Amino acid sequence: MGDLNQYGFVKKNREIFSGPVLEIGARRYNDVPPLRALFAGEEWLGVDQKAGEGVDVVVDLTLPFDDVDAALGGKRFETIFCLSVLEHCEQPFVLAQNITRLLAPSGVLYVSVPFAWKHHGFPSDYWRFTPEGVEKLFAGIAFDERFDHGATSAAGEVFPLDHEMGRLPLRSPWRLFVLRLASLLGAFRRLARYRYVLPPTMVNRVGRRRKSEGDC
Repeated sequence: MGDLNQYGFVKKNREIFSGPVLEIGARRYNDVPPLRALFAGEEWLGVDQKAGEGVDVVVDLTLPFDDVDAALGGKRFETIFCLSVLEHCEQPFVLAQNITRLLAPSGVLYVSVPFAWKHHGFPSDYWRFTPEGVEKLFAGIAFDERFDHGATSAAGEVFPLDHEMGRLPLRSPWRLFVLRLASLLGAFRRLARYRYVLPPTMVNRVGRRRKSEGDC
């Protein structure tokens, strides 16, 4: 279950995704429309560690792969969505490896992870990620830079994944003037010490599974 910007990206780029689809972290907890609704008539499987609306199979995807494979009936997926999940996983490299193995040959992965975000236990919150970190996690995925983007928690606020990635400069002349004035009046004194702030920022990447010797 993701946010409005993740939903909007999938809806806009619907043609690159096809079933069967695996949604990781599928339990609904907000008012964002379910991604499943965009894939009417296509095979869809929602998994989570807790039962709830949107969850078809309860499974820990960091278990040994044979156990995961058995829980999912040996299926392979043309599309896997892993949105706002990896920061809550104690073993993200194990999860990434299992996700890659669950993809069909040349299957598509859409992964969205936080670069800057408030601490949000769900039930726990362990990690933050850079675009390069995503590549290290998913060594078996060839990411397509055409789909790379960052996004904040505000609907429609999307930007490139570059060195400016979501940061809001504070020392442009007018912002600096406002901050200094506010500081003199007793407000924003702490904020005025910094050159920029990072709003809530998600890293979004899409790629295909690399072909291996075992692929047909």
